Amino acid sequence: MTGRGVDQILRTPGDPRLYESYVGDARRYVELAEERNGRITRPVSYSYIWGNALDELRRIDPDARIINLETSITESGDWWRGKGINYRMHPDNVPCLTAASIDCCVLANNHVLDWGYSGLEDTLRSLHRAGLKTAGAGHDVREAGMPAVIELEGTGRVLVFSYGSRTSGISEEWAASAEKPGVSMIADNPADDAERIARAVTAFKRPGDIVVASIHWGSNWGYTIPSEQRELAHLLIERAGVDVVHGHSSHHPKGIETHAGKCILYGCGDLLNDYEGIPGNEQYRAELSLMYFVTVDMSAGQLVGIRMVPMKIQRLSLVRASPSEALWLKDLLSRECHRLGTEIGLTADLALTLSEPPAPAPG
Repeated sequence: MTGRGVDQILRTPGDPRLYESYVGDARRYVELAEERNGRITRPVSYSYIWGNALDELRRIDPDARIINLETSITESGDWWRGKGINYRMHPDNVPCLTAASIDCCVLANNHVLDWGYSGLEDTLRSLHRAGLKTAGAGHDVREAGMPAVIELEGTGRVLVFSYGSRTSGISEEWAASAEKPGVSMIADNPADDAERIARAVTAFKRPGDIVVASIHWGSNWGYTIPSEQRELAHLLIERAGVDVVHGHSSHHPKGIETHAGKCILYGCGDLLNDYEGIPGNEQYRAELSLMYFVTVDMSAGQLVGIRMVPMKIQRLSLVRASPSEALWLKDLLSRECHRLGTEIGLTADLALTLSEPPAPAPG
């Protein structure tokens, strides 16, 4: 979430005016972060917001880097009336994304149209001009439903399909159609959604491709995973050829499941946001976040393993979580993953790992 307060510390802060009941100036979110953790000397470099996360990216060097980008990238003043929260980042600040060599921004979420259709147009233009691939929003329903195609040198491709659910707060008005731009939406009917996504995947998937279905679904807070989400995730794997389900909307990490050897991330949480000094919902510790490194066997699409690196948002930048914070995340995810039949481990370097419990002994 690189808009609002995060945008204000970058080299070209946009118009700080907001239309929220809570705050009327985006710079107030910077002040709240400073009151919590100390002064931020502005402007910061484009790499500043990634902090220690860049060390992990350099060390692991993932083949594909995918984020859910929850902001409009625009100078438009056409804020969406009645929405309540409107995220905006100045187009000149897009280098904060390329600083981490991001490959793909999924856009089917409840903030991409915060500044109207002109804001969406600006967002698409800015990202594509910077060489970033997008999925989940477009000038019409056909474009919004197209996958981002990430070519992997010598090994195949990653296809990223992106969809938004009304359960995450996306307005019905934001749905793309043949006549208007918008977001690629699901109908929140698991059987129908899986059939539609299966048709889309079949049209693009080639042998050796890995398919990611990135879905913005559910509420911001809470650990419950609705049965409809689990049903859809399972059907996407069984019928649509999806290899990784990348779920998001919750501001904190949620449980992780494996199904038929494939990975389901129900809620990745916010890697970065400007909530640092906002009171309320402290029990979720949303300042703690995870980087997810998912390893998949390209030949079969089977999950090999997941390494999750605990991070902490501090002064609108990412630092490695402390040992006690990493343990808190481990205990949290252990509780939530146990309900889904998976287990969480903690490595010597304070990363989390996912495994399935051993099969019971015969007899």
